[in-house]
Order: sequence, then structure tokens, then C-alpha cells
Amino acid sequence: MTMRIGLITSEFPPDLGGVETYAWQLAKELGRRQELQVTIYAPPKSATITPPPGVTLKPILQSCAGLDWPKLKNEPIDVWHALSAGHAWIAEKNRPTIVSIHGNDFLGPYPLVARPALALPGLWRLRPWVWRKLHPLWRNATRRILARALPKASALLSNSRYTADVLLTKYPECAAKTHIALVGVDPIFFEVSRAPKNKIAQLLTVCRLSEERKNIDLVLRALATLKDRFEFEYIIAGEGNLRPSLEHLANALGLGTCVRFVGRISDADLRQLYSYADLFILTASIIPGSHEGFGIVYLEAAASGVPSLAARLAGAVEAIDEGRSGFFVEQPDVTSISNALTRFLSGEVHLEAEECRNFARNFSWVHVADIAEKAYRQIFVQNLHS
Repeated sequence: MTMRIGLITSEFPPDLGGVETYAWQLAKELGRRQELQVTIYAPPKSATITPPPGVTLKPILQSCAGLDWPKLKNEPIDVWHALSAGHAWIAEKNRPTIVSIHGNDFLGPYPLVARPALALPGLWRLRPWVWRKLHPLWRNATRRILARALPKASALLSNSRYTADVLLTKYPECAAKTHIALVGVDPIFFEVSRAPKNKIAQLLTVCRLSEERKNIDLVLRALATLKDRFEFEYIIAGEGNLRPSLEHLANALGLGTCVRFVGRISDADLRQLYSYADLFILTASIIPGSHEGFGIVYLEAAASGVPSLAARLAGAVEAIDEGRSGFFVEQPDVTSISNALTRFLSGEVHLEAEECRNFARNFSWVHVADIAEKAYRQIFVQNLHS
């Protein structure tokens, strides 16, 4: 029997990021399954995107419960799947609901679905002022919605064991319904051909340049201590409000000739960057309300044959197999990062491309979709007999 699945997400292409990748790849895999009829509800900007085969895209989501519920309540959906915790509110509407959790989405909730319906005609002039003044109020109201809605969900799918532990510390009543689904990696990264070895070490970071906890500044400061001892090129791919200050820092540290900011790049260009990279670097911190729930980019690097350097914190511990697909600093600070990079650039640390790929093969979107489909079927059958 065909099940009608409604995926709800405010993070979807053309935007970039971990949750966006999760939403796209899971929808793509679910769309391949003949017994599932998949519709994805996404923001209006997603109208420019051709959905994966077998998936219907409805770019109507405003990420405001007051605006979205009137559009969704009469949709012919058997099971709803909120692809991040922010949309768990639909579980309060007595609809069969699965929720994917990533970490930051329930710690510092986004989107702020509790905001009032200020998209209505005539109120647009108030939006900048209201957003600035009432943002804390809406965030607290959204937290209260999540506190009520998450325990009402039929199942929660966690992107890592770490994220599940953080969730259950906050919402212990969700223990029986939380499943470790992990994440996957796009098979196309396994097709990346390794470029000929360059005498100049190629270092790479791919992330949004909008969160200080990513610690790109610390990597730049660490590299500044090494620039007279080693030859390297450090490429930073990504956009964000921190880019100008990071570019200024790189120049001030005398790294202008060996650091390149390439901005937002295409998927093909990303794979090319991985083909040349010798080391992927993302030494992210944990701060209140924000952490690296897993880190799909570590898997993309490994699948491309590139080892990673990360901080031994949060979900990165599950995304990297130490000594096989990467290595760690215990805490992200300039001295620790500098020492770790010295070990790599001097050849003390050497990791094989094929071992990186072998580790990444443990993760697939097929596995994530299998767990999701099993949850859909359990809920569907329960509703048939209720």
C-alpha cells in the first residue's frame, strides 16, 4: 500500500549547509521507493530547484506555524516528517509525525515558528522593528512549542549518538522513541579522482562563514606560525558575514599569498577542490546552544580520499575514525592546531586515501531512509488499526 509522506523543511537548496544536504539527500532516496509518495514542503526560494525524481516539491513554507498550518492541514498526507526540530510543531496538530534532529535545531531553535503572521498585507512596515525588538520573545515561544511538540512526535531520528544524548538530557521523556539514524554521504564523492601530489600541501575548509565557533580565525593564526617552515595553500570555501574580517585577518597575518577565499562554489567545483586537497580542516567548538551535531563535510572529505583535522568534540568524534580518516586536537586553540598541522605537514601523520574512503562507506542515505521508512510504516499501521 502506498504511503503519502510529507517532508517539511526550511533548510533546502538553493541554500547550502548540513541540514540542507540532509533534506535533499533523504528526499532523493525516499523518492526512489515505489511504495512512497513523497511531497516536500520548502520555502518559496526553492521554486528555482528541480526536485529529485519521484518527489513533488511545494515551495510554500513560510516557517511560521500560524501561516503554514492553514496551507498544510488539508494536504493528503499519511505521515509528516519534520526534517529539523523547528517544524516539530505539526505533532501538536494530532498528525502522525516523525522529527529529524541535528542538535542546534532544538538547542537554539530555528526557524522561529512561533513568530506572528507578519507576512500578512499591511504589516510589512512593522517587520524590521518587530523582528529586532521581539526576537527574544519569539525564540522563547518557539522553545516552548518544541518542549510540548517533541514528546508528542511518534519517532525522532538523530544524526548522531552525541545529538541523541544531548536531546535526552533535555527531553528524557523522548528516550523510547529516539533512534540513531546517522547521516549518509553522496556516492558521487567516491568518484573523485585524486589529483597528482603537489609539493605544496593543499589544505581545505568548507563551511558557512557565519559562525565564530567554526574557528577559521584560529586556523589562520595557527598557519601564521608555520608559514616560514612549510609550503602550503589554504583554501576556504563558503560565504557568510565573517568573510570580510577573516580576509582582513589573513592579510594582517602575512598569509595573503597562501590563503584563498573562493566563496560559494558549485558541486562540481567542490569535488575538484577535494581532488587536490591533502587535508580537510574544521576544528569547531561547542558553545551554549550550538555544536557540530555530526558534520557531513567530514564524510564528504573522507569519501573523496581526504583525511580531516577536527576538534575531539560533539558529533565530529563519530564523523572521523581517528588514525584512519583523520585526527584530532583535544581543544581548538592556536597552539593545539599549530602542533597538529606541524605533525601533518612534516609527514609525522600520514593517512591513506583508500582508508578514508573505506570509513566513509559505512554511511549511506539508503540506511537513513530505511530507518525513516520503517518508522513511517509503524505509524501508518498503528493508524490503520486505531
